[in-house]
Amino acid sequence: MPEAFQPDLLRQRLRPLTAAERDAQVLAYQSFYGLDLAARYPGLESRLGYFECAGYRIAAQLWRPPLARGSLLLLHGYYDHMGLYGHVIDWALDLGLAVIACDLPGHGLSNGAAASINDFAEYQAVLAGLLDAAAQLDLPQPWHLFGQSTGGAILLDYLLTGAPRPELGHTLLLAPLVRPRAWGWSKLSYQLLRPFVDSIPRKFTDNSNDAGFLAFLRDRDPLQPRILPTAWVGALARWIPHIEGAPPSARNLLVVQGDADETVDWRYNLKVLEEKFERIECLLLTGARHHLANESEALRRRYFDFLGERLS
Repeated sequence: MPEAFQPDLLRQRLRPLTAAERDAQVLAYQSFYGLDLAARYPGLESRLGYFECAGYRIAAQLWRPPLARGSLLLLHGYYDHMGLYGHVIDWALDLGLAVIACDLPGHGLSNGAAASINDFAEYQAVLAGLLDAAAQLDLPQPWHLFGQSTGGAILLDYLLTGAPRPELGHTLLLAPLVRPRAWGWSKLSYQLLRPFVDSIPRKFTDNSNDAGFLAFLRDRDPLQPRILPTAWVGALARWIPHIEGAPPSARNLLVVQGDADETVDWRYNLKVLEEKFERIECLLLTGARHHLANESEALRRRYFDFLGERLS
């Protein structure tokens, strides 16, 4: 009988990404999340390991097909992890791209306080570590950046306030975070709760039209955090004025946004992006909710076609 996926055991067994080998727990993890893709892509190199940065051990994963013509660097959203991004990984491999991804601190197989962060600057250190890993693995260029929600926020910060590397190609953002929906009320709640509690229970929302995905998150995914830490909200509150005050960039963005998104303040966010970047090409999807990486198949097909045309 195949070995069952055990998150704590897998974390203990992880080796550095550059030296990672596939063992029974890696295979069990990939099977559980539908990431055992070797049968679909002959010759595919697949590895799961870690790199260290900013005091964290960050779980990272690579899929590299033979003769890849570029790479996709993938950052997930808040409460997410790499295991939930099979649709994106499949799409990128079909385009002939290698994919490298990581779990953010406190998420998935990475260590750190659950779903928390001390400061959003730590996310920049994680992104720098992922870029360094791509260089160490000699991933084919160009390196396209891909971020969902908070992953998109990390990429925006990097492009606006960092020193983007010359290997970069396109930046692709799904429902990027600048400010959450009802941010004024959320910030007030944070100020009231902070002296008394470290976290509040997480509320699972219907952030996708894929009912099966929503049920999996609630009932079957062992890597789902169950709390909202006040520390993360505080870090977000400090980050928003940082990014709103950042100087504009001459870079371009490809953005996909759903008009039924009730997680981020998407109208406000798109206005900020239009002010900050030279050019934004945005696909606004009618009826799409926040978790675009796991939206219904029809909606995914529309935005993957849109993005694929631009990458080609």
